[in-house]
Amino acid sequence: MNKVILVTGANSGIGLALCERLLSQDTEGLQLCLACRNMRRAQAARSALLASHPAAQVALLQLDTSSISSVMAAAQEVKLSRVVSMFATGEGILTQKDGITPDGLQEVFATNLFGHFLLIRELEPVLCHASQTSQLIWTSSSNAHRSAFNLEDIQHQRGTQPYSSSKYASDLLSLALNTHYNKQGLFSSVICPGFVMTNLTYGILPSFPAFLWTVVMPIFWLIRMFTNTFTLTPYNGAEALFWLFKQKPESLDPQAKYHSLTSGLGNNYTQPRKMDIDLETSEALHEKLLQMESEVRKTLKEKQKKSRHALASS
Repeated sequence: MNKVILVTGANSGIGLALCERLLSQDTEGLQLCLACRNMRRAQAARSALLASHPAAQVALLQLDTSSISSVMAAAQEVKLSRVVSMFATGEGILTQKDGITPDGLQEVFATNLFGHFLLIRELEPVLCHASQTSQLIWTSSSNAHRSAFNLEDIQHQRGTQPYSSSKYASDLLSLALNTHYNKQGLFSSVICPGFVMTNLTYGILPSFPAFLWTVVMPIFWLIRMFTNTFTLTPYNGAEALFWLFKQKPESLDPQAKYHSLTSGLGNNYTQPRKMDIDLETSEALHEKLLQMESEVRKTLKEKQKKSRHALASS
C-alpha cells in the first residue's frame, strides 16, 4: 500500500527539507501532499521537487491553520480524496508577537496548535483504522516550557510567551492523542529540529546589516563544535522527522521528544529526551480543546445559517 504524507509548511525551511529527504530515499510508493497557505510558493516548491525527482507524486493542498474555514475546507478535500496516512508539521510561528485571527482566536495558538487539532479531528475517518497504522508528528521546540503554559489560559491571551506556550501545549496534546487514539491505529510523536537558520529564524533575529552576517554565521558554526543542538540548516533540522518516518510508530516513546542533533563534524543523528509533561495536564488540555472545538462548530453553523438566510432574502 502506498504511503501518503501530508506536510504543513512544506514550501520552505524544515518542511521543504523533509520533503526533499523523503523523495531522495523513495519515490516509488510514496505520495507527498504539500499543505501551504501561499499557493504560489507551494507551486514553486512542487516544481523544484519535481525537477529533482521527475517521477515523484506531489500534490498541493491550500491550508492556513490559523483559519478555521481554511482547515475545514482542506480537511474536506483530503477526506474526499482520502489523502492522509501520516501527518508531519514543518513550520510554526517563531516570533513572540501575537495577534487575533478573523475567527477571534490568538494567532500563535491557532496556527501552532488548534488549527492542527481541528484538522486531526476532521480527518479521524481517514486516520483512524485499527487495521492500519497512521502517524502524527508535531514539530515542537526546545523552547517549549511548562512555565510558559497556563491551563486556565491555553490561548496565552494574558501571557508574553505565546510561542513557548503553544509548543508546550503541542507536547501535552501529543500525549493525550496517544491515550485516545492508539487503539484505533493512530500514533503521535514530537520532534525538536534544533536551532535552524530558516527565513522564520532570520525574521526574529536582530536586523543586522548584510555584511555582519558574514561574521555572525561562522560564529554559529563554531558554536556547533560545542553544542549539538545547533543544526543550523533545514536539512539537518529535518533529521528527527526523517528518522521517525523510518520507525514503527507503535515502538516510539509517547513521552519523549525526538531531537535533531548535529555533531561538530557535521554528522546528523536523533536522540530521544523525556518531556516535562504529565498525563493529568494533557487530559485537561485535550478536554478544553474539545470544548473549544464544540463552540467553534456551533459558531460556524450559525454563520452558515445566517449566510443562507441572507442569500434567500436577496
